[in-house]
Amino acid sequence: MKLYYADHFVLPLPAGHRFPMEKYSRLRARLLDSGLFATDDFRVPAAASDAEITRAHDAGYLRRVAEGALDAAELRRIGFPWTPAMVERSRRSAGATLAACRSALAREGGGACAANLAGGTHHAHRDFGSGFCVFNDAAIAALAMRAEGRLRRVAIIDCDVHQGDGTAAILAAEPDIFTCSLHGARNFPCRKQVSDLDVELPDDTGDAAYLAALEAALDTVFTRARPELVIYLAGADPYAGDRLGRLALSIDGLRRRDEQVLGACRAANVPVAIAMAGGYAEPIDDTVTIHFNTVLSAVRIMQPRQPATA
Repeated sequence: MKLYYADHFVLPLPAGHRFPMEKYSRLRARLLDSGLFATDDFRVPAAASDAEITRAHDAGYLRRVAEGALDAAELRRIGFPWTPAMVERSRRSAGATLAACRSALAREGGGACAANLAGGTHHAHRDFGSGFCVFNDAAIAALAMRAEGRLRRVAIIDCDVHQGDGTAAILAAEPDIFTCSLHGARNFPCRKQVSDLDVELPDDTGDAAYLAALEAALDTVFTRARPELVIYLAGADPYAGDRLGRLALSIDGLRRRDEQVLGACRAANVPVAIAMAGGYAEPIDDTVTIHFNTVLSAVRIMQPRQPATA
């Protein structure tokens, strides 16, 4: 299983900034220390190209990002200060999801999986960024896989606590890309978009109700979309200890969430590209544990079937 990372492309943030940038390097270090992966399993992705980005984003928006021409209101909406490093980091993060999709689709025997150890930047819209998201990696990757002739049908299963509003808006006119979002009804963004399937959950939903809602959603996704690839946003922020989430899931509940999503993909023999999406717990190690468990679940569940021997 290939793991794509860009945490060494550091996005410099001012002291006290609430985005937990260090979670990415901590996650990679923990995965390396686990002994479950070879050094070669960790890959640095190429940066997403202009052509790849502009399938999902307006060319004028890309130019303003690249040239540092975003105005103050645009930067406030994104939540990051502009630097050349911010641009490179954002391109690499989108490139990691592109690479994970290509890796998963290239595997034979079914059950293939690869992961972006960041990504899930689902609040980025066609012509603006938002909520710590500059480029929408899932939309970029889904459109690229179709443009490259690798497949026709994609499902994006977004289990971040916040609605994938940018993803829904960008892909609204793409009938072969199915967008599914399970999220807190009263959480960011205030103005929701319309996904192909939105599951809005009340505050303090908890493990049992969440997993029941997810099971029903997965049935709908695989029945209606019949995907040839799933892009799974495995947000850590539905966790009870997350500063920005209110769904009150336990760490074990989130592990079972991952098992449900990945198990459904495995049962349907559909490759999966995983992105980590949000996570803002204190302590930060709780977020790292949740993301770590996602990758471990993928290793355990998404193994290619071995050919039968005589």
